[in-house]
Amino acid sequence: MERLFIFDTTLRDGEQVPGCQLNTVEKIQVARALEALGVDVIEAGFPISSPGDFNSVVAISKAVTWPVICALTRGVQKDIDVAAEALQYAKRKRIHTGIGTSEYHIKYKFNSTQDEILERAIAAVKYAKKYVEDVEFYCEDAGRTDNVYLAKVVEAVIKAGATVVNIPDTTGYCLPTEYGEKIKFLMENVKSIDKAILSTHCHNDLGMATANTIAGVMNGARQVEVTMNGIGERAGNTSLEEVAMILKCHKGLNIDTQINTQKIYSTSRLVSSLMNMPVQANKAIVGRNAFAHSSGIHQDGVLKNRESYEIMDPKDVGIDENAILLTARSGRAALKHRLSVLGVEVDNGKLDKIYEEFLKLADKKKDINDDDVLMLAGMERSEQRRIKLDYLQVTSGVGLKPVASVGLLIAGEKFEAAASGNGPVDAAINALKQIIKRKMTLQEFTIQAIDRGSDDVGKVHMQVEYDGSVYYGFGANTDIIAASVEAYIDAINKFVK
Repeated sequence: MERLFIFDTTLRDGEQVPGCQLNTVEKIQVARALEALGVDVIEAGFPISSPGDFNSVVAISKAVTWPVICALTRGVQKDIDVAAEALQYAKRKRIHTGIGTSEYHIKYKFNSTQDEILERAIAAVKYAKKYVEDVEFYCEDAGRTDNVYLAKVVEAVIKAGATVVNIPDTTGYCLPTEYGEKIKFLMENVKSIDKAILSTHCHNDLGMATANTIAGVMNGARQVEVTMNGIGERAGNTSLEEVAMILKCHKGLNIDTQINTQKIYSTSRLVSSLMNMPVQANKAIVGRNAFAHSSGIHQDGVLKNRESYEIMDPKDVGIDENAILLTARSGRAALKHRLSVLGVEVDNGKLDKIYEEFLKLADKKKDINDDDVLMLAGMERSEQRRIKLDYLQVTSGVGLKPVASVGLLIAGEKFEAAASGNGPVDAAINALKQIIKRKMTLQEFTIQAIDRGSDDVGKVHMQVEYDGSVYYGFGANTDIIAASVEAYIDAINKFVK
């Protein structure tokens, strides 16, 4: 079988999703999970963009051993200098530099010409080559770049020393046939193509990221740039798990990866939990309905022969059909097992705290599912916050003006306030504002049920504007008012020092 390299950009392109930013400790946790999953390259960040990104690339370089650690830059010398410094501890390192090549970018973004862009591309690769042997060049907006000019750029950067050339469908515009033909054109018309690997990097604006990626692979690309759960800017990137399982199911393509597919589900849930980004129920491979059958005809067929309606064995992606059910009678061992399956490792001290909250939730809910367990683990992490909710009492009803009393613990000191509002959530937030005397504006407020039923845990996502910046908060509780207050406090914790 031919080898396909998996370039994971969850920690770079994926983390650009609003509200999904991770701290360095969380990034290391994800990076180690990706290493265990078997990815070949981890794009750890864009070092010049912020001190946090720089430090994360340094920390990830120290934390993992086998994957290549990649840092993104623009085709600018200062960017490349900073990336090289951030990668100094990586066992295997790559600089990913590039520039826009479409007319949209050349004319409107750079106010330049094709010849000037070509010169800048060559110069960027040669400069990066002074620091590392492994240089990847991206032709931004290659999906809308003229194929003849694109081939000229690809040939020039390979001659300059590029070992990988990335052909991104940056806007998600291409049809699979168009993108496949673009890769085929490059394979047939770039003289030195055997000296480098072509890479796909497809976005999902029109829902074709995975289809375009597979079309690219079928026409000669041998690296794919992907993210767990398909997260990424706008509509997201190509999904790692989809590509891995397509190749596993379609063995006739004769292309294989090093992905340990049995770790897909736990890695997916870890990323979802840490980034506070729920996986849609009908998401291919990792959605909670991916192996669910509700139709009587389907159920009958699956019971007679699983392959009647399932092309994959759930165990191949790490889903145990005989999962241990969690109830109020479950012990710590069962809870720890479920956390481990979901990619969350905790010591006994943390487990005790999570177990206490688990018992409270189990008394409220009939069924405890994986998302509930991850929510509980997330609550344990939130205990490290400076501002914590001590108590919440709300009075509301038909004919009554909603009133809320809130108690906060701020660095261990108790503060209390009461306020009214247009509804119970508004009243609670008004009470919060009386304690946190900052000019804050709630810009977005989203409620999502994890599963279904009136006893369900609700997830709340908020965007809070403060001092010209937007901060994202997350809360989860069977009481939706409490979840809303927790989400608001989560956002406040990110700007109150």
